Amino acid sequence: MSGVSETTADEVVGQAHPVATGTVLDGAAPLAEVVRGDLVESVHLGHLVVLDPAGQPLLTVGNPDTIIWPRSSVKPLQLVAMLRCGLDLPDRLLALASASHNGEAVHLDGVREILASAGLTFAHLRNTPDLPLYPPASVAWQVEELREGRDGPSSLTQNCSGKHAAMLATCVISGWDAADYLNPEHPLQQVIRSTILELTGDAPESLHVTVDGCGAPLFSTSVTGLARAFADIASAASQDPASPEGWAARAVSAYPEMVGGTGRDVTLAMQAVPGLVAKDGADGVYAAGLADGSALAFKVLDGDKRPRPAVLAAALRAAGASRAPGAYPGGLDALGRVPVLGGGHPVGEVRPAFTVGDTRSDPADHEQRLAR
Repeated sequence: MSGVSETTADEVVGQAHPVATGTVLDGAAPLAEVVRGDLVESVHLGHLVVLDPAGQPLLTVGNPDTIIWPRSSVKPLQLVAMLRCGLDLPDRLLALASASHNGEAVHLDGVREILASAGLTFAHLRNTPDLPLYPPASVAWQVEELREGRDGPSSLTQNCSGKHAAMLATCVISGWDAADYLNPEHPLQQVIRSTILELTGDAPESLHVTVDGCGAPLFSTSVTGLARAFADIASAASQDPASPEGWAARAVSAYPEMVGGTGRDVTLAMQAVPGLVAKDGADGVYAAGLADGSALAFKVLDGDKRPRPAVLAAALRAAGASRAPGAYPGGLDALGRVPVLGGGHPVGEVRPAFTVGDTRSDPADHEQRLAR
């Protein structure tokens, strides 16, 4: 693999798109409706963009230029940066490096394998300790902990441990201090920063920096910039297969079970659409790219994960995912089915608040639709 990207800060500025202004609330529009019986019970606002293979908007909801924290949806971009630094792992472990995994046995074994490849153990992980996301895996871990006389959450079982293990392995390969890998000024984090700016095309002046839930530095993106990055990564699998982007795309799409796990919508989406590169993120973020260069990204304003599958399925249809070679018939329908329960039985649904094929959706459109 190639070394660190040679793109300079000046080059990035020259390629960048205009700086966005305002807050995440500005221009927000309905993304999803929660229907119970024959009434709309609640509405989730947000921002969404679907891009065609040429990078032009096919569908917009709200203001896609909004700057957001991409949360774990940024992990494929972080993986590209690590590959540029020389990270070299089997594809299933590269997929795990992009994961917010369930903490199932296959995930924990994979994290141990990444660390062992660099001569490390999970004691070197500095991500925030947590229990596995998947309830059966969480129960199994806690039973094992009690048997061994230990108790409590672990950095190993926290859902970002694959990314952190890969960051540590990258530091070892590059000869960088692994103990300080979470410092935003660390060489690895600076490569990640420049890679995000390059792939998103966002202006450096719009970049914000904070700490993600797992403890790693988190760099902001625009909604549209995040979609552009996924378009570049997903299309590189066929257009530039030897590139870090191409390698990342093939790994993530080939091992969707490593990216999420049992029952996870990110895994189901990639299983339904071959070549899809998708990644969920906390606080209502999602991004996905198709092999032809179509892509999407959205942010649910209230941070709720409930509407994400319905919005994702509709946005994927708008991007043409149902027509992708090898797409599983009915896969998007199953993915987007989010029932609303009453007495334990479906009495409604969560549905997208926009119509696929629209070129623009805004609050006025929504009010008119409800009035009809």
